Amino acid sequence: VFQMVPVSLARTPRQRLISQIVADVKETRVDTERNFLDVIDLIDEIRLGEIDDQHLFALSSAYEGLLLSMGEKNNDGGQFYTPREVVRAMVHVVAPKVGDMVYDPCCGTGGFLAQAYEYMRDSLNPEPSAMDLQTLSEDTFWGREKDNLAYPIALANLVLHGIDFPHIWHGNTLTDNPDYADLFADEPGRFEVILTNPPFGGKEGAEAQDKFPYKTSSTQVLFLQHVIDSLANNGRAGMVVDEGLLFRTNENAFVQTKQKLLEECDLHCIVSLAPGVFTSAGSGVKTNLLFFNKGKPTDKVWYYELFPPPWTDRKGQLRPGTRFTKKYPLTLDHFEEFFDLLPSRADSENSWTVTIDEIKERNYDLKAVNPHRVEEVDTRTPADLLAEIEHHNTELTKALSDLRKALKQ
Repeated sequence: VFQMVPVSLARTPRQRLISQIVADVKETRVDTERNFLDVIDLIDEIRLGEIDDQHLFALSSAYEGLLLSMGEKNNDGGQFYTPREVVRAMVHVVAPKVGDMVYDPCCGTGGFLAQAYEYMRDSLNPEPSAMDLQTLSEDTFWGREKDNLAYPIALANLVLHGIDFPHIWHGNTLTDNPDYADLFADEPGRFEVILTNPPFGGKEGAEAQDKFPYKTSSTQVLFLQHVIDSLANNGRAGMVVDEGLLFRTNENAFVQTKQKLLEECDLHCIVSLAPGVFTSAGSGVKTNLLFFNKGKPTDKVWYYELFPPPWTDRKGQLRPGTRFTKKYPLTLDHFEEFFDLLPSRADSENSWTVTIDEIKERNYDLKAVNPHRVEEVDTRTPADLLAEIEHHNTELTKALSDLRKALKQ
């Protein structure tokens, strides 16, 4: 049994990083001498300079595939998994660039930061400079994570993607109490880009609430306040929120936080996702994507409602898509019309604009209500329903009578 090196012995930034990945691994068991020799040979063969980008990318992809599998099985990893297509779409809209400080205050297993790195790295093609690559790998990505399991997974995930020094703070973001903060040293305080998906339905105690002007036990409301305050001037944010945060007006903190958002930021876009997007991550909550920029107040909000396309049933009849499922998950192709309309914020069957005055009249209810979508309403009266039931009952009685006659013959 081989004991891991104590965290206190770590000195260099790289040592501190690796120590945090393996800090909770108490022991590694090697049962035979032959296995021990195999392990030594494999470790001896590892040379960073000999690992090409193609193999490193394959390794990080395999790691993300493992996280996806954990989410689909609804076990420990599921609570930290945001569907990759949602992450990609959000990164595409916010469009981080080299020189931006990118932050996720509840980074889970690091999905947003890893995808932002890939987006920014690809934007450097065909000739990325050594300075740009060093900036991306060492000075760009910042995050916080409370969960003891997710924290080392995030560090490992980001290192495998090519981020040599991910600045991840371990502890409760909302109480600002760290368990381990050495990797977060020299954090800038304000960030040009924030991408995040706070926990759904979490509850916070008085210690967390005391850190914020608008006090509530709702985790997402407190995280929204934290995101607004953490954005640099002209900074851009993409955030996943549940439906309740948008429509609730019966608690002061919800209304005040949304008012703060609209007064300090330009909430330029809300994407209303159809139910089922987070089913693979073990959550059936209906979600929305908020996109906002810090520095000027909101004048109007452009909404886009994203539903699956219509489908044909077994009888050949066209049915409207109403939700995503595990068998029919959300893909990046479903965002195609959204990406086309986004630059002009154009109105369509699935998009519309609401002014700030309308929002204030609704007491800051931000829920997406598509004015172009006509809901089918059953206009039948009780008498009509009774008549229809009697008609079907008569048909059923006749069919049973015919069947009895046929059996007697």
